[in-house]
Amino acid sequence: MCTYATVTECVDASAKGPGGQWFHVTDATVYYDHPVHVMAEHSLNIDLSDPSRGPGARLAVELTRESAERLVAAIRTALDSAPAGG
Repeated sequence: MCTYATVTECVDASAKGPGGQWFHVTDATVYYDHPVHVMAEHSLNIDLSDPSRGPGARLAVELTRESAERLVAAIRTALDSAPAGG
């Protein structure tokens, strides 16, 4: 089911684009909707971008719900294993 809930956060990150070039990322947009590519009825979609650089400075990911849940757990495990403030 589409929630139409879109969450946008400012981020300080880097992403590697399709040409193999790294670019700075300033915006993260997360939403649950119909995917464009992944074979699923709905997906968690994550867009990482730097809008000031135009549409080419964008990395998009579509995850099945199960994959998104595993990714959240993996991120939490990795962050919990890092020293505080590191």
